[in-house]
Amino acid sequence: MGQLFSSVVSKETFYSLDNLLWRRLGRWANRRHPNKSSTWVKRKYFPPYETRNWILNQGKYVLNLHSDVPIIRYHKIRGNKSPYDGDWIYWSNRVGKYPRVKTRIANLLKSQKNKCTSCRLNFRPTDRIEVDHIVPRSVGGEDTYKNIQLLHRHCHDVKTTEDLKAANFLKTL
Repeated sequence: MGQLFSSVVSKETFYSLDNLLWRRLGRWANRRHPNKSSTWVKRKYFPPYETRNWILNQGKYVLNLHSDVPIIRYHKIRGNKSPYDGDWIYWSNRVGKYPRVKTRIANLLKSQKNKCTSCRLNFRPTDRIEVDHIVPRSVGGEDTYKNIQLLHRHCHDVKTTEDLKAANFLKTL
């Protein structure tokens, strides 16, 4: 449900939280060692780590920054859509899964951006969709994601006919 209402850009908030946290950690470290110099405190608590200079690093524990959290942008759900409306093409393409759709087909829908690779038209919930091997298995094509695509049933029929003609032509040579 969190992604339905995610409308705030968090990066600025994360940077301000990081700034606040590091100021307080710096004050804490200086208060903890009042007779030591700031350089000594920095060397003890904030040694360089990977590409950063100021990071709380205590042996095997490193304090991560809030701004390191990846920001994932979400697209609004169309006003008339619901996961229960039966539009499995919309939800498979949007989320990458739908309870009644095989994962393989949902992944292909998402990677093809909900379009048939033959006619370039969007799939609709009422369309017959078929999985097609780009290089037919009969001529050595593999059953891998790189070699499969989703096509409308009529586009698949046309492609299969062309594949058979090409295979028969090769046999006559």
